[in-house]
Amino acid sequence: MHSRREYRKVHNPQRLQCSICDRWFGNRSGLTQHDNAQHPRVPEQVPRPPQADNADEPYVAPLQHENNPAAPPHRDEPEVNRDYHPLLNGRPCSASGEYLPGDTPPPPRTGAAADDWSPFNNRVEFEAAEFMYTREQMSQGNINTLMDLWAASLLAHRDQPPFANATDMCYVLDEIKLGDAPWQSFSAKYTGILPEGDPPSWMTAEYQIWCRNPLTAVQNMLSNLDFDGEFDYCPYQEHTRNDDRRYSDFMSGNWSWSQADIITEDPTTHGAMFVPLVLGSDKTTVSVATGHNEYYPLYLSLGNVHNNVRRAHRNAVTVIAFLSIPKSEKKYTKDPHFRKFRRQLFHTSLSAILQPLRPGMTVPEVTRCPDNHYRRVIYGLGPYIADYPEQVLACCIVQGWCATCPARRDNLDDGQDHGRRTRELTDALVAALDLKTLWDGYGIVGDIIPFTNDFPRADICQLICGDLLHQIIKGTFYDHLVTWIGQYLELVHGKTEAAKVMDEIDRRIAAVPAFAGLRRFPEGRNFKQWTGDDSKALMKVYLPAITGLVPVEIVRTLSAFLEFCYLVRRSFLTESMLAEVSAALVRFRLNRKIFQDSGVRETGFSLPRQHSLDHYLRHCRNFAVPNGLCSSITESKHIKAVKEPWRRSNRYNAIGQMLLTNQRLDKLAAARTDFTTRNMLHGTVLSDALEHLDAQASGHNELVDDDSELNEAGEDNHNSSDDDSEHNHAHHSYPRTLEALAAHLGQDELVEQIARFLFDQAHRDDPDAPNADDVPLEACPLFLGRIDVFHSASSTFYAPSDLSGIGGMRRERIRATPSWRAGPGRYDCIFVGKDDSEGFRGLHVARVRLFFSFRFEEVVFPCVLVEWLTAVGDAPDEDTGMWIVEPDFNADGSRTTGVIHLDSVIRAAHLIGVYGESYLPANFTHTDSLDAFAAFYVNKYADHHAHETAF
Repeated sequence: MHSRREYRKVHNPQRLQCSICDRWFGNRSGLTQHDNAQHPRVPEQVPRPPQADNADEPYVAPLQHENNPAAPPHRDEPEVNRDYHPLLNGRPCSASGEYLPGDTPPPPRTGAAADDWSPFNNRVEFEAAEFMYTREQMSQGNINTLMDLWAASLLAHRDQPPFANATDMCYVLDEIKLGDAPWQSFSAKYTGILPEGDPPSWMTAEYQIWCRNPLTAVQNMLSNLDFDGEFDYCPYQEHTRNDDRRYSDFMSGNWSWSQADIITEDPTTHGAMFVPLVLGSDKTTVSVATGHNEYYPLYLSLGNVHNNVRRAHRNAVTVIAFLSIPKSEKKYTKDPHFRKFRRQLFHTSLSAILQPLRPGMTVPEVTRCPDNHYRRVIYGLGPYIADYPEQVLACCIVQGWCATCPARRDNLDDGQDHGRRTRELTDALVAALDLKTLWDGYGIVGDIIPFTNDFPRADICQLICGDLLHQIIKGTFYDHLVTWIGQYLELVHGKTEAAKVMDEIDRRIAAVPAFAGLRRFPEGRNFKQWTGDDSKALMKVYLPAITGLVPVEIVRTLSAFLEFCYLVRRSFLTESMLAEVSAALVRFRLNRKIFQDSGVRETGFSLPRQHSLDHYLRHCRNFAVPNGLCSSITESKHIKAVKEPWRRSNRYNAIGQMLLTNQRLDKLAAARTDFTTRNMLHGTVLSDALEHLDAQASGHNELVDDDSELNEAGEDNHNSSDDDSEHNHAHHSYPRTLEALAAHLGQDELVEQIARFLFDQAHRDDPDAPNADDVPLEACPLFLGRIDVFHSASSTFYAPSDLSGIGGMRRERIRATPSWRAGPGRYDCIFVGKDDSEGFRGLHVARVRLFFSFRFEEVVFPCVLVEWLTAVGDAPDEDTGMWIVEPDFNADGSRTTGVIHLDSVIRAAHLIGVYGESYLPANFTHTDSLDAFAAFYVNKYADHHAHETAF
């Protein structure tokens, strides 16, 4: 008998390194998959498919074949010319503030040695602390247990674990000097006249506000080397080759340029760097099961960092304060004195917290920047990220009024330009009118002074930015349109029939075919907790589901709204795109009248969140694209800054523990950046240890590239968890010869189709060559050899509005498998390049039936067997705005198929059936959708890339 030990794996310390990002992997397969997923490379001119040494290994095709267009036919990111502000241009200077010549290199960041891990003793200590505290968020008890286990394994070697226990680790973390911004507190209380007798508890309570020095927090962010290359040092304006103004990251907007004009009226500021401070506040609940379950964080970011950095929370958004939330007995919640106190506490707190920044708003301060240079920095309050209730509070306006313009609360939907609320206008009104007139006639809370009045060049009403999450996605779409459609159905059909229609809408939503990155709703919309992510997912599939069940005006209302939404969520916008946004908004206003005429909205559409759509053109021009200033950024930051630290606490006086957790996390992040900058985190901690051992043994550094991964017994280790057989190997359950495969698939034309495909490939460089379909079959190359079948393929394409893509590139997997997740088969649809026409007119749509490859005349051809679909008409459907396609059929009723080169595939396409007025069977499943309908919508709302492609 063999002992159990003989069958156990032995830890293999050898690793393979990625040449681009320095990550390390346990085997060649893991490295290859990482390289394909994280570092997609698309050559400008794609060469002929390379000859493969092993036909069992699939050829991963580049984006395009050389005889096809060089890029997908979508709105390409235009070439731009950039003009920088001539005076406030962020010139590097010395540590004492003298400007440097343009070619002066930055001074060294630190004098610390390359092996100085202080306050840690070595790399193992640092990475162990980061792993336990940041990644796994281990409890103190678990850390102590892990250290005991670690110590037990080292006793025989008379060695020690990285830390004695959790207390020892936390002591070391507290010794980190980088990224430190200590917390401090101040208190506030009601100072008005107390009523006789027993005053309310809120009048006698003392309210504690915890904060960091915001100047220290800003300087820590400005000196973060991780932002280098994704940080703008001065305002700029971009124009395309057609002189079309373009807006992208925050500093490309008009507001930062106009602020620079104002600042540079003082000649002493010339050459300085403008740093707009982006603030955001929002209450959040950590637990519904405890008493004090609300916290009120205040966040800060820099307008200079690029939008993708701010969205990714790469330490570009930090919590600088926890504001106090006054509580009172229910009988006082509507008391005007209590309400005034809550408002004034908010503004007084923010003014006090931000005071350390005030001197630097007029006199430049020398500060280190992400590129290691010093610059003279001048600060300014920038956009304020907030949902509508928070906007009301910050702008000192009355609920129901617009925070941006002075339109009356009962007439927000007149479509007129009411100008802007300004600090000057508000001050003049407050000076001239009584509080009741200000409240009723102008929506102004006249006895509260906004915190921005205490700072130069700051006007809160002009700093409120658009909020995609609450105004558009959760507000206008779900809370308004989806709700109104249900109410309309009840008014027209009655509750019983309306319920049947709603059930049909849910069945249609559940019947949507699978698509990469698309959330499915197996039960429709029937669940209680509805989040912003749920609303985003529903937006992608809701329009086809209601078409045929509601009047065309409602369909057109939703279509116009979706077009508006997807346009303003782009990662760059031009003036011509803003014209499309404006046109979509006009169509939306025109068609939504059906809800008023039908009685759903008898009082009209005087709704602040829906009214905010009128201001998005101005927001885009002032602050550039809205996706870099959305409240989803602060809401997701709640998880790291509030909810996870609260869960790590013992729940007793949790705020102090939460503050300490945030401080330690910031220190660890700053330490990682510093160690990375000093090239101390090259490779992994294991590879680093191996290099040191090799150096000690042989006198030089060398890492063994052992691709065979032999274990101690000398056997090949083929059981690596990094290996993905579906992605890396042909499936051998299929016949291996062409004729047998054709018979197995029931595709009698496959032999002829491959012959004609080879004819086209042989003559692809000859512009005078005839089409393969027009030549006799005898003139085509004959292939009857071996075929390898695959169940998926990768597509790499340019996606400029991808929120997580690398360099604008995105990679997705397209599947053609007879069984997906132990269920029915999945055969995805694709866009195929046709010509260089713009948008969908330059594309074909097809459904994949088979991925396969074969070798012919020493060339490997990766191919796709597809079923063709043809567009209905020469324009999108006028109601939904989406193209409609229908399957092609042969004379005998079979589907028209063809063989194409894998390189001609642009990306996956998402098709949704044209349901019409008929109802789906109760047992209909999404796996049947692509076989069940006579026509399909090409879903351009499946994701942002589809919207930029299939227009």
